[in-house]
Order: sequence, then C-alpha cells, then structure tokens
Amino acid sequence: MYDNEMKLEFLSKSSNEAFARITVAAFASSLDPTIEELADIKTAVSEAVTNCIIHGYEDCEGIIKIKARIIKNTIEIEVSDTGRGIENVELARKPLYTTKANLERSGMGFTIMESFMDEVEIDSVYGLGTKVIMKKKIKKHLVDVEDEEFASIGGVG
Repeated sequence: MYDNEMKLEFLSKSSNEAFARITVAAFASSLDPTIEELADIKTAVSEAVTNCIIHGYEDCEGIIKIKARIIKNTIEIEVSDTGRGIENVELARKPLYTTKANLERSGMGFTIMESFMDEVEIDSVYGLGTKVIMKKKIKKHLVDVEDEEFASIGGVG
C-alpha cells in the first residue's frame, strides 16, 4: 500500500515536458529530498516524457500519463504512452543507441534514467505503447544539532 498518490495526463507536446517535471518534483517534495535528489527525479522524468514525445508519438499527438506514488521514503514514478512501443527494449537501453540520429538524439535517455534513479523498469509492446517505472529512495537527512540550535536563536543555519 502507498502513503500518497497522484495522477497526471497531458498531450504529448514538448511544451508539457517542463510541466510534468515540475509537477512530479512538487509531489516528491513531501519526502524532503535534497536539491540533488530533486534534480535527479526531475531529470529522469524529463527523459521519460521526452521519449514518449519523440519516440512514442513520433508523427502524431497522444496522451502521456504519469502516476507517482510515495511508499514510506521512496517515490515510484510511472510514465506511460499508448504510442508505437519499442521493438527491442534491450537494444534501446544500450548507451548511444538511437533511432533518431537525424534529429541529433544522443541515445542516452534510458542510461540517464538508470543513473539518476535506483530502479528503472521498462515494459513495452511494439504497436501498443511503453511504460517506464522508476523508483528512488529518499534518504533521511540528519540535521546538525549546532546548526539547529543556532537557527533557533535567530541565526542562519
């Protein structure tokens, strides 16, 4: 069971990529992540959404769905489309592999997601769409007692 959940649907327009990234980051903020952890989440979501736009809905518009769940101190983010799907997931996961060399795509989307998140699962059926599930554990951060005492008397911690 999860502690919190949000769902988001939007058109596969590149202008919506920032909206998706910021929305998931705002949802994740309840876990009190560091700036670096939040940047990791935003980057991974950006890559997943961009893949849906560029590859999933190659020559048309469609709907991109995001579900985000908080389970204890972990955020699970599912980004899905009902676009063209991936013919060979293992090949698509390889660094520098791209089907869009003509668009100067780097072929690093899945590699970036995997480097910023703790787990990445890719489910795709060619002709039906793709679902990427990413998980990141947010570490509990200890507050320095001296900083906390200094802040409590009006100092800047």
